[in-house]
Amino acid sequence: MLKVGWFSTGRGQGSRNLLRAVMEQKRAGELEIEIPFVFCNWDNTEEENPRREQRQMFFDLVASYNIPLITLSWKKFLPELRAKDENAWRLEYGREMRRLISYEFDVGMLAGYMLWVDDETCRKYRLLNLHPALPDGPKGTWQEVIWKLIEQGAEEQGAMIHICTEDWDRGPPVSYCRFPIRGGEYDVLWRRMDEKLSKQSLEKIRAEEGIEEPLFKKIREDGSRRELPLIVDTLKAISKGEIDLDKVSEPIDLSEEVERRLQEGGF
Repeated sequence: MLKVGWFSTGRGQGSRNLLRAVMEQKRAGELEIEIPFVFCNWDNTEEENPRREQRQMFFDLVASYNIPLITLSWKKFLPELRAKDENAWRLEYGREMRRLISYEFDVGMLAGYMLWVDDETCRKYRLLNLHPALPDGPKGTWQEVIWKLIEQGAEEQGAMIHICTEDWDRGPPVSYCRFPIRGGEYDVLWRRMDEKLSKQSLEKIRAEEGIEEPLFKKIREDGSRRELPLIVDTLKAISKGEIDLDKVSEPIDLSEEVERRLQEGGF
């Protein structure tokens, strides 16, 4: 059985949905995995913690599955060093995190984990990260990715799971799914975007409308819907030996499986 270490910042509903989806598929017999621990880079005793309630809901969810929770507050860990030398602090944080994680696991899943992982941790463990773009797509945060797609007038979007390396978002891709962002409702939203661009710059639209811009929002929503089934089907493929993380050459296209799960519901 595949042992999956789970890493999450637990900052909102998305983090809960990721864990819940995997556990529900496990209970349904779809996934032959075990989650020996969940690691969070907050402990929820921090003074400045605007997501305290959301994070407690995540902690409660972890407890409901009887999964051991390991926490190491990034805000409380060596704050003087972090203020003076962030790179040195990251190395120390990684060292302490590795000490705390005493459980054996085959692969780590960064599922809504918002802290940059240090190089030594990337080298020691096989860690997988979700990146909201196709393997040949834009790098950066999901916001940066979508604005870049709009700037390029892209035809499609997707998401991928890749192995974490020292070169963060550029580790070898393991799996991906793709979907069109043209046709139907998209064509209407692209025309509206073109009309706005004829009067003002994309930078101004980005500053004034942000993530509420309709085309941007539609791309984000459709991408987010596919992240859950992509993670589930990737872990399933790894557990069945269809993906060998030691011999990754070309990423596997899971678009059909992801679309099937969306049509069947449950995600």
